[in-house]
Amino acid sequence: MFEFAWLWSFLFLPLPLLFRLLPQVKNQQMAALKAPILHFHQLPQHQQSGKKSIFKLLTISLIWLLLVISAARPQWLGEPVSMPTEGRDLMLAVDLSGSMQIEDMHVQGQQVNRLVMIKHVMQDFIQRREGDRLGLILFADTAYLQTPLTFDRNTTNQMLTEAVIGLVGDKTAIGDAIGLAAKRFDQKEQSNQILILLTDGQNTSGALEPMQALELAKQQGIKIYTIGVGADEMLVQGFFGFSKQNPSRDLDENMLTKLATETGGRYFRARDANELEQIYQELDKLEPVSDESLQMRPLTALFYWPLAIALVLSVLLAIQPGLSSLLNRGRL
Repeated sequence: MFEFAWLWSFLFLPLPLLFRLLPQVKNQQMAALKAPILHFHQLPQHQQSGKKSIFKLLTISLIWLLLVISAARPQWLGEPVSMPTEGRDLMLAVDLSGSMQIEDMHVQGQQVNRLVMIKHVMQDFIQRREGDRLGLILFADTAYLQTPLTFDRNTTNQMLTEAVIGLVGDKTAIGDAIGLAAKRFDQKEQSNQILILLTDGQNTSGALEPMQALELAKQQGIKIYTIGVGADEMLVQGFFGFSKQNPSRDLDENMLTKLATETGGRYFRARDANELEQIYQELDKLEPVSDESLQMRPLTALFYWPLAIALVLSVLLAIQPGLSSLLNRGRL
């Protein structure tokens, strides 16, 4: 269906005629400031006579008409397209603290740090979220919203891929991440609001304590799934050779378990990429919530067509005296 978005723009159509009917300004300096289109009758008599004068007037009038049509925003509305009618609201909160650079994970046979492993596994998880709205929160010394809730999975994936350890500090503000998620979720009754929080440590920073943030999440009906990332042991080379150490000794599993269980979620332990993948498969089974049917109509803007024609006519009108002069010289 063809339509004009700003139909009221056609009220400007008689504007040049109104200016033409106004009394002539005696002050020549003021008259010089007027646009030629608005006082075409003031042109010298020899330029207003004959066919050239009529052609020029019609061309200027056509240019003005095309500009008004372009300003009215002509557009074409396509057939309605149905949007997904069920899904989840998933907010992903990813830890970017300094400890995430510990290389106790393996991806495709290579030893990598924890953040690289999370990015690798989460790419497929995000792409499987068709019909879900995804958001991304990154946190360290504080938490900030990298991607608001959106159906655009590619953008969410790209923002996670570009995340860098230490971008906002080296500490861990778990409480701030939960509090920010509580603020950013829509207040919808028919929406299962789920926060998936991945961290490898304990709360060491932020303005909001995790238990305070827990109360906010419970009041809003947010279900939290916490994932503790990090291996149980790794070999570390020292002065006397290799020794086994626990790189996850700072992981506060009691707090993460409490955050999950009191909101109806679960706590998972991801010691490697395979375990994290299994966790995401469990999250895939979460029951989506049906929502009202949504329809969208694809819109194609057409304003540039009359605008382009007006531009071409303006250029031809501007160079017309020069072309006439060249033709006259050729005849001579």
